[in-house]
Amino acid sequence: MSIEGILRRKGTDVATIAPEASIKSATDRLRAERIGALVVTSGNAVVGLISEREIVHAFSRYGETAGAMSVKEIMQHGATTVSPDESVNHAMNLMTRHHMRHILVLRGGELAGIVSTGDVVKHRLEDLELETNVLRDVYNAAR
Repeated sequence: MSIEGILRRKGTDVATIAPEASIKSATDRLRAERIGALVVTSGNAVVGLISEREIVHAFSRYGETAGAMSVKEIMQHGATTVSPDESVNHAMNLMTRHHMRHILVLRGGELAGIVSTGDVVKHRLEDLELETNVLRDVYNAAR
C-alpha cells in the first residue's frame, strides 16, 4: 500500500508552528493535541520539524531556560520526506534508517500530511489481519 492509503485513513490535517514560537508553546500544543511532532512552517514553506525528542534534548541541555528558546533553535532542519505515491515499506525503511518517528509527506513540493511510526504500525497490523483472514478462508475452503 502507498502512503496515500494511510493519509486517507488518518486524514491530512497537520499541526504546524512558526519558527519564532517558543519551545514552551510547542510543548503546550503537543500536549493539548496529543501528538508527537509539529511541522515548522514559515508562510506556506516547510522549514523543519520539532518533536518531543528535540524538546527533551533541549530541556536536558539548557534546563528551565529551554522553554523560552525559539523553535528554530532546536528544530530538525531539512526533514526527510516521502510522496503520497511511495510505498509504506519505503517510508518505514527511511524512518528506521534515520531513526525518525515522523516523516513529512509532500505532494508537488506542498505539505500533504505527516506519517508517524504509530501510523505505519497500525497499517501493518491491518494488513496482517487481512492476510490472516484470507489464509483462514483458503484453509477452511480446502477442508
